Formats: sequence, C-alpha cells, structure tokens
Amino acid sequence: MKAFMNEDFLLESQPARRLFHDWAEKMPIVDYHCHIEPRDIAEDRRFENIAQVWLGGDHYKWRLMRSNGTPEEEITGNAPDRVKFQRFAEALPRAIGNPLYHWTHLELKRYFDYEGPLNGETAEQVWSLCNEKLADPSFSARNLILRSNVEFVGTTDDPADCLQFHQEIQKSGFAVRVSPSWRPDKAVKIEKTDFVAYISQLGESAGIEIRRFADLLEALKKRLDWFESLGCRASDHGLEGIPCRVLPEKEIGAIFRKRLEGERVSWEEQEAYQTALLLFLGREYARRGWVMQIHYSAMRNPNSRLFAAVGADTGFDCIDIDPTARKLAGLLDLLEREGSLPKTVLYSLNPADNAMLGALIGSFQGTEAQGKVQHGSAWWFNDTKSGMEAQLTSFANLSVLGNFIGMLTDSRSLLSYTRHEYFRRILCNLIGRWAENGEIFWDEEQLGNLVQDICCRNAIRYFGLQ
Repeated sequence: MKAFMNEDFLLESQPARRLFHDWAEKMPIVDYHCHIEPRDIAEDRRFENIAQVWLGGDHYKWRLMRSNGTPEEEITGNAPDRVKFQRFAEALPRAIGNPLYHWTHLELKRYFDYEGPLNGETAEQVWSLCNEKLADPSFSARNLILRSNVEFVGTTDDPADCLQFHQEIQKSGFAVRVSPSWRPDKAVKIEKTDFVAYISQLGESAGIEIRRFADLLEALKKRLDWFESLGCRASDHGLEGIPCRVLPEKEIGAIFRKRLEGERVSWEEQEAYQTALLLFLGREYARRGWVMQIHYSAMRNPNSRLFAAVGADTGFDCIDIDPTARKLAGLLDLLEREGSLPKTVLYSLNPADNAMLGALIGSFQGTEAQGKVQHGSAWWFNDTKSGMEAQLTSFANLSVLGNFIGMLTDSRSLLSYTRHEYFRRILCNLIGRWAENGEIFWDEEQLGNLVQDICCRNAIRYFGLQ
C-alpha cells in the first residue's frame, strides 16, 4: 500500500512522474479566474485562525458540513471559529472520494508542513499548528500568493465597483500582477428584484443618468474603459441559461424602460434584453482583445427555505439540465457573422455537456489565438479527480489539448493554489498513462513542453499577459 499523498501522489507511471516532477511542478501559476477579495491583497490581510482562511466564505466546505448533519449555527452562524473548525474536521474523514479530502490535506502539507490526517481527534493539534504559523507575517495575504509561485491573479469585479483596492495594489508595486475581471451579471439579469436599484448605482459610477437603453450602453462603455485602464483582460458571465432571442433595438429600449418603471417583464422579454446586452458586450470584448468567459447550467437556490434564512452563494446551488446547445451556438454565431466573436471560454456545470462543448468550439475557431474558443476547465461540481479527467479526455478527443489554457482556482481562499498542483498531477498522470500504454509517442521534451504550455504559458498568451 502506498503512503498517503507522497511525492508521487496520483502519478501512476514513470512517464507521469517525469512529466510532473521535471516539467510541471515548478511552473508559475496563472490564476485567471478567482473570487479573492482585492481588499485582502491591498491591505495584506493577516488571518487570526485557520477557520477564517478555510471556512469564512467557502461554500464547498459548508455544503460538506451540512451533509454531515452539522447545525447551520456551526457552519454560517455565530458559533465560535474553533467549533466550526471542529465540525469540519469531524466531517472530513467521512468524505473520502470528495476533492475536499485531497485539497484540505494538500493545503495542510504545503502551507503548514502537517503530514497527518485531519479528523475530530487531531483537530486541536492542527488548529494550534496552523494558528501559530498564521501569526507569522510570512503568512499574510501577499506572502501566501508569493510563496505559491503565482504570476497573475484575475479577481471578479462588478462594473459599478470603483476598483479602489486594485488601484492600491498597483500603486504599491506588489510583485504579482493582480487585475480586475468584468462580471456584469447584475446589469444582465433584468428580472432580478434589485435590478432597478443596481442600474441607478451603475449610473452613479459612470456619471450618467440611465433612463434609456442607450444610456445603459454608454455607462457600460465608460466602465469598460475604466476596467481596461487597470489591466482587465477578461469578462465573466454567470448565466442560468443561454439567451438567444433577437428583437429590434426599439423594442429592447421599450423593455428596458418598462423594467425601470417597476413593471415585470415576461420571459421572452428577459431573453431578448439579455441577448441584446450580451451582443453589445461581446463586440466590446472583441474590440479590446478581452476574453469572454461564460459559466452556465447552475440551478440557483432550489432550497427556498434555507435561501431565505442564509442567502445566496452559501452552498445550496446545484447542477441544472438545460438544453442550451442551439442557443449557445446561435449566440456565438450572431457575433461571429459580424466578425465580433471574442476569444471565448465556455464552462457548463453539467458534465453531460462535455462532448457538446468539445464539438461546438471546433465550429468557431479563428486565428486570433490557438484555441480561440475553449472548453473551460472542469468547474465547481466537476473539479474532482474524475471530473478533471473527463474534461481533459473530452477536450483531447474533440479538440487540440495542447492549446488548453489550464486550471483556475475559482476560489475565495488564498490557500486554494494547491488546486493547480492537483490539476497538474491529474494532467500528467493522464498523458503519462497514454504514453505508458503506447497510445502516444514518448518524446519527453515535446510532451514536457506541452504540459508546461497547459500549466501556464497558454494562459499567458491567451489573456495577453506577456
């Protein structure tokens, strides 16, 4: 029996071990999509205890704890941090097979030099060890990024955000490039109850009174310019489904005015408005050389009782089954036919979409980048060992794996950079298995360079970070 999480963790063959240790392991990290708070980096935040780092905003862990029967008071409530940490430690050994089991132990090993298991009995030892290390200045937010060998961080930011903390980071001369990413969901989702209030807030940020659809587009242009001035290279859209319904601009204007006056809009009107706005934004991204990321097929807050009690983004979302292929193709085609399709990354929460996405991206490639349209990395419920293998295999089967832009953390935690190591081990093991089985030529230098491209260099080129 192999030792748990030794140096050859997940590496099942000699080719896999060589690809990881000699080529992938020390490559810098380009974390092009995450949810880290820019304020934490700007202020070089220090953490009082391990629960603040791990449990403060991690819905993955909250969901795990709920599944183990932990009361909500001891998850997102007012229970002491030590109690919350204890409950997570008690749940973890029961969660074998869950990526959290691996991620948690990787983080303990890489950042805190702890080689043992985390469980209810070891919780006090781990709590004390981690907190002692976190008290050292070398465990501040910026130092955690530096010690993780991170080269780029792309945060997720609303168009109305003043980006004060991004300005502070850049003025400070921090060695790691930290850039905002444009996330205009609140402007797109016209059906939401806070839409009218948000449009007013957006107008204030842009210095424009938004009364017409044309005013909205002008305000968004001004904010796009502001984001670009601070190094933005990507947008991100979180869509429950893909809209594709084209109406004349006059009708879009009428729908927008109707909603600003407090009236509800029909499903068809919502879709037409969202299509018009996404087309406008896609054109802007293409003009600026930005990347458009689209995340879809998440069913939001199906548990209405707990949503009312705890709120959004707290671990109650799940996978949706939405027949979006024709609409997604239609939306891309509307941009493509006018020469305005930007570099695009598509992520579905439904793993059944892997083959569809792998085939679809081949219909919309271009010369702007190798792999202009990408099937994005295994996302959320899919960033498991088997989920990553499935996404990589599908990508390889149906596209050009060597052009893949690789992994991201999609995380709020500064300790989540070990997810890149996890991905790299899985990647190297998959390619090593093909070599071991005689399915591909074993040319170590060629395959090693391909692995390094996927780990880092492709993303640098794709997002224009040279």
